[in-house]
Amino acid sequence: MSTVDIDALIRELDAEREAIWFTVPEEVAALGRGEVPRGTGARGQYLSTLMFAEGEARTLADEMLWGLLQVAESDTADLGTLQAVIAEIIGYKADFFDFVGLPHAAALIHRYVAGACAVESLADLRRLTAAAISYANRLHMCVDAVYPWALGNAFPRKDRAAV
Repeated sequence: MSTVDIDALIRELDAEREAIWFTVPEEVAALGRGEVPRGTGARGQYLSTLMFAEGEARTLADEMLWGLLQVAESDTADLGTLQAVIAEIIGYKADFFDFVGLPHAAALIHRYVAGACAVESLADLRRLTAAAISYANRLHMCVDAVYPWALGNAFPRKDRAAV
C-alpha cells in the first residue's frame, strides 16, 4: 500500500497551480530581480541562471512530463519503467530547480517524484502526472514573464541571403 496520499498530492499540485495563475511566485519574481539564494551564475551575473531556469521549466513541462503522460497512456506502458525514469530524470530536474533559485518549485517536484514512485497503477500515475504538468506549465509561464526577452534585440540574426 502506498504511503503517499495521491489524491492529496494532486490537490496540492492543483492548489499550487491556482496560486500562481495570476501571481508570479515570489521565488520566480526574486530570480527575475537577480536574487539567487545559492549564488548561481557565472561571473557575478544571473542571466545564465535565468536562462537555465527557463529551459528547465520548459523542458519539464513540454518534454518530460508531456512525454511521460503520452507513454503512460499507451497500451505498452510499464509502470515500473516509468517510475524509474521519473525518479532519475524528473528527480534531477527538481534538484536543478533548487540550483537555479527555485527551491519551492524543487520541493514540489520532488513530492511529485515521490508520489509517482509510490503509485500502484498507471491510472494513478496518469492522474498525478496530469496535475504535475498543469503546475509545471504554469510555472514555466511565470518564468517566461520575468525573462528579459528584450535582450535578444542586441543579437539580430543575419539576413539569410547574406549568410
